[in-house]
Amino acid sequence: MAQRRFRGWLAIPAGIVVVIVLLILFWRWDWFIPLVESRASAALGRPVTIGHMHVALGRETRIVLDDVQIANPPSFPADTRLAKIDHLAVTADVMAYIHDRALKIPSIDLDRPVVDLATSPSGEDNWKLATGSSGGTSSTSLQIGALNIKDGQVTAKVPRLKADFAMDIATREAEQGQEPQLVVDAKGTYAGQPVTGKFVGGSILSLRDASKPYPIDLRLANGPTHVTLVGTVQDPLAFKGTDVKLDLAGPDMAQLYHLTGIPLPETPPYKITGNLDYSQGKIHFDKFAGTVGHSDLNGSIHVDPGQQRPMVAADLTSRQVDLADLGGFIGSTPGKASEAQTTEQKREHAQAAASPTLLPDQSFNIPKLKAADFQVKYRGQRIEGRSMPLDNLAVNLTITDGNIHLEPIQFGVGQGTIDGNVALDEKDNVLHTRAGVDFHKLDVARMLQSTHMFGGAGTVGGRLELNSTGNSIAKMAANGDGDVKLFMTGGDLSALLVDLAGLDFGSALTSALGLPNRTPVRCMIVDLPLKQGVLDTRTMLLDTEEANITGKGTVNLKTETIDFRIDQEPKHFSIGTLHAPILIRGRLKSPSILPAPGETGARAGIAAALGVLLTPLAALLPTIQLGLGEDNDCGKLIAEAAHSGSNKMSTGQIRSR
Repeated sequence: MAQRRFRGWLAIPAGIVVVIVLLILFWRWDWFIPLVESRASAALGRPVTIGHMHVALGRETRIVLDDVQIANPPSFPADTRLAKIDHLAVTADVMAYIHDRALKIPSIDLDRPVVDLATSPSGEDNWKLATGSSGGTSSTSLQIGALNIKDGQVTAKVPRLKADFAMDIATREAEQGQEPQLVVDAKGTYAGQPVTGKFVGGSILSLRDASKPYPIDLRLANGPTHVTLVGTVQDPLAFKGTDVKLDLAGPDMAQLYHLTGIPLPETPPYKITGNLDYSQGKIHFDKFAGTVGHSDLNGSIHVDPGQQRPMVAADLTSRQVDLADLGGFIGSTPGKASEAQTTEQKREHAQAAASPTLLPDQSFNIPKLKAADFQVKYRGQRIEGRSMPLDNLAVNLTITDGNIHLEPIQFGVGQGTIDGNVALDEKDNVLHTRAGVDFHKLDVARMLQSTHMFGGAGTVGGRLELNSTGNSIAKMAANGDGDVKLFMTGGDLSALLVDLAGLDFGSALTSALGLPNRTPVRCMIVDLPLKQGVLDTRTMLLDTEEANITGKGTVNLKTETIDFRIDQEPKHFSIGTLHAPILIRGRLKSPSILPAPGETGARAGIAAALGVLLTPLAALLPTIQLGLGEDNDCGKLIAEAAHSGSNKMSTGQIRSR
């Protein structure tokens, strides 16, 4: 009895031994494949299949998966897939996880990984995985050592992005004393342009010697746009501890939209270099410097991609800016014709020069304006324009969901300023513009320096108001309501007419007006109401030492035509005085300026007209004082008119002023 009981107890360990032997003989790690597939599928939000599974247990456990495939979304054809890997081997440090709850992966090996990025017929992208679906936060940290890839390939065919390119990825064996390198070569098309690229980095990622940060060398060319990223990163997975230089160069910053997703205006050729970093969820491009056209540009740009729309904050400065380089902000062709420009830019310049129109008619791209929000602070120390220099520029620009605000924008001109607030608010894909601009004590001599030919002196003040709709400068002008008021005291008539009005008729006009080239201007008053794109003349008066000049007519901003008449009443007899009015007619870009045929000067009629003009000018006195200061000749002229009474003002009184 006892002997039988002993034999029974002996059978238990014997059975265990048999089971162990059987497990050893018949064990298959493939039994765990359904569990691994289920976990991987849940993590990626896609069906994941595994052909075979092998595990080598130990302090550093090695897991090998064969024939790994990641499926496409259901909207893709059944015979396609996102990725396939012949062999995936992962080495995990088990003890590090047990003791420190740290996920240390000393090595990852991928043999012939193939990834096919594509878009389904319904427009669904297959590379958007559900990796962020987990609501919890992990208390473990991930550290990856060597990444070894053999014969890897990634292809991308995305019609929406006009992309069709391939990347070859492989780990290159180390030279003596050096670590292996991860090399990526790209070639194909992107955004409808040829793309080539080469990336060379280290094969060891997180588990590195702190004294040997991860090296980065990226060279990318997309059409004429070139991007270079060179430097080192302490933590490449989080892109922390960077010492990286980013170089950007190309013919037009607007072409960076396809690479960055950030809408930028058209620019002339540019080249910029700065420091690139990533921290607190933001991309930082700091301490950059370079040129855009003939202008220098320095500053920093921070991008927060985690918002509903990317948020771009920029602090920019320039020592000198050519106004031509800023043309893209208002829809005109930026920069000046040069060999560095693309064929398309040269064609646009030629078309602009040949076009009979003056105002830019290129529409603002509303969808692009809504692609990102902007907060931009810009300071220009000196601006060189096509026709006049502006001493400095300061502007705060915000763009929020397609609404553009420049509050404020300020130019310095000599001792004076141009101060404006402009709002372009989008509704139903149409911009509604409200603008108010004050001209305060602008120095005429300072504005005429750029001519290198004419001189002058005086002060210009005034105000511009505009309320309009339209998606281009031309449309805004054509639909605009508002007014323009300008005042000048103590200036030079010929220089003013030639240079500030931009009319190239020189001394011929001043002779026709009966004035010498440097006739002082006692006062100029211009009051032009704007209604539905047509500037009319409420008041136009020039009071000089030699003559009084009045103007009457219209400027049609819809058709970009002018029909203006200038009459003059000399104060002194002159043999050279022309008694016929001057007519300015035609297109704004190329008007004709000729004496009126068959007319002689009716001086008494002009004198009476001047008397009629001077009485309503009293309503402009507060605006004149705002623009020129209280002690000015225009104010005195109005005071004299008010004292004498316009109906009683005689021709002799007007001539004697």
